[in-house]
Amino acid sequence: METREQREKEAEEALDAINKKTGRNMPQAIGTAVVLIAVILACLLISIDLFVVLIVVFMILALWELRVDFATAGLHIPVVMLWICSTFTLLATYYSEHHIVAMSLSIMTSALLVTLAASAKMSFGSRLSAAVASKLAHTDAGARLESSFNHEGGEQHHSRLSHVAVSLFTLLYIPLLGSCLVIPLTFNGHPVAHGIMLVFLPALSDTGGLFAGAWLGKHKLSPRISPKKSVEGLIGSMLFAMAGAFAVFACTYDASMWATRWWVPVVAGVMIGIVGTFGDLCASMLKRDIGIKDMGHLLKGHGGVMDRVDSILLSAPFTCVLLWATGL
Repeated sequence: METREQREKEAEEALDAINKKTGRNMPQAIGTAVVLIAVILACLLISIDLFVVLIVVFMILALWELRVDFATAGLHIPVVMLWICSTFTLLATYYSEHHIVAMSLSIMTSALLVTLAASAKMSFGSRLSAAVASKLAHTDAGARLESSFNHEGGEQHHSRLSHVAVSLFTLLYIPLLGSCLVIPLTFNGHPVAHGIMLVFLPALSDTGGLFAGAWLGKHKLSPRISPKKSVEGLIGSMLFAMAGAFAVFACTYDASMWATRWWVPVVAGVMIGIVGTFGDLCASMLKRDIGIKDMGHLLKGHGGVMDRVDSILLSAPFTCVLLWATGL
């Protein structure tokens, strides 16, 4: 008979194998996910305004992570200006009577202000320098060698146009896509259901892709960009997102809506599975180009905030259009 020590050793080996295949510390990842789910659901159920504030907080944290990540390559983004513009854009989009107009004007104004701020010559500061040093210390040498930037050559210097370009990219990536998380909260009278679909369907898609890829993954989807992504994982992503969409649909809409909109969860699952996976690949390509492994380390077992919200952000405009076009 097996002893208790042998069973514990076999369990540890099995867990190590799962962690290695998924690229995560699964117990930490599950614990962090439970806390995040509880916080998000609590905000949604208590007040939609509180949920909007939570989105703003996550966007602020994501912007700080991107500031550090880009700084490892010598690229500067005006994070304070981006914080101000992102906060104003998201709140104006939600509270304004004309949501799309408010978002458009806010983004255009922010583009001008961010361009001016990025053009100004500013010091990175000691706190950022320490964060960059810590980031590079925890980055594999192989990843740094594959980067487009030579991290071993000391501080990188770029033209002001490069700083402006990466700052405008950040503006479009965070507040613009983040606004698409806010807009569906304002139409058709189902803000809680819309919030759940916007946040949890991409998360379910990630989970489905993770487990399907870990257990069944044999055919690599894009080995150069993300070696752990597989075709089987993509199928799992679509099926999990589809199942989640059916669950939200069943709990929200009546029989008459089912009769005419039964196909919407199918479209949502396939769309979010594909777009969410594409978002992950884009983030992986960005990390590979900069020469880092994770965007940050704020979420135990998950990396940084950007590592969790990349698929959510990219899926948001597609989900927003789908909900609006189908009248859900």
